[in-house]
Amino acid sequence: MARLADYFLVVTYDLDKRVEGEGQGRILQRFPEKDWEDSPFPQGIELFCQPSGWQLVPERQPASFFVAVLTDINSDRNYCACFTFWEGLDRLQLQKAEASEVDEVDEEPAVVQSAQVFAPKSLVLVSRLDYTEVFRNCLGLIYTVHVDSLSVPLETVVGNLLTCIIPIAGGSQPGQEEREESLRTITLGAGDRQVIQTPIDDSLPVSGTSVAQLFRQLGIINVLCLFCAALTEHKILFLSSSYQRLTDACRGLLSIMFPLKYSFTYVPILPGKLLEVLSTPTPFIIGVNSFFRSETQELVSCCYCNTTDVTILLCVCVKQRAVIVQRF
Repeated sequence: MARLADYFLVVTYDLDKRVEGEGQGRILQRFPEKDWEDSPFPQGIELFCQPSGWQLVPERQPASFFVAVLTDINSDRNYCACFTFWEGLDRLQLQKAEASEVDEVDEEPAVVQSAQVFAPKSLVLVSRLDYTEVFRNCLGLIYTVHVDSLSVPLETVVGNLLTCIIPIAGGSQPGQEEREESLRTITLGAGDRQVIQTPIDDSLPVSGTSVAQLFRQLGIINVLCLFCAALTEHKILFLSSSYQRLTDACRGLLSIMFPLKYSFTYVPILPGKLLEVLSTPTPFIIGVNSFFRSETQELVSCCYCNTTDVTILLCVCVKQRAVIVQRF
């Protein structure tokens, strides 16, 4: 048995640490406040909530969801599900932040500007289990309770999430009765009902549809190219404008390697401020937002895989650097 979620936190834009228009994240709330003995709280999680950087935008952006993977010193992985939405900044707070950057600030333009600026806020769930869709539903429910001001107390929903215990293994079996017994139904107390099905054995990877999507997007030849590159300990870099697609692609590649276990650096979503990790001499499987593609061009010994566009896909093989395979 294991906890469905080890930590829940709210990460917001920190105006006090805003430098030249670029801000940083700040943990506004965290539950529980003390670390679990068997699962320490991952440090630096603010960077992974906004991998492209904490920026203010003039228009409200649609809510987004993705799962980042953090690996600790014991090679144990923490899955950090991030649900990000955008809120309008308080005018007085923005004026105070702008006043700290310059000596004299014209207050009237600042008021107009503040009315058009939105800052990101992330609901984050940290778990040692990999259940992407369940995490999406849980964070979406918490967001709905917060925005729509439902009659259910938000503390009750978060408390039920953090106290939910599920089996690690014991998934679907051939028989109908065994299959029904393997399903675990949970609720967060807000009229919801979610079904979790664990794998038959805890050593089996939880791939979902990631393997099928990887073959559908890249094709068999390109996936085999990536598979061989991983087995021969080459660097593999995924590029995409979708963070969730980066995670799915990396998860799919690891799944087809089973029962082999990838023991090198594995970061499906690498924040822009940590791009120096790409210069490491050791093999890796890393995902980077395609916005930083120009900063990764010097990695000539790396296997690139661009999954930004479903209709135009690019895969450059390490052993055939001059060959570019495209599928339309």
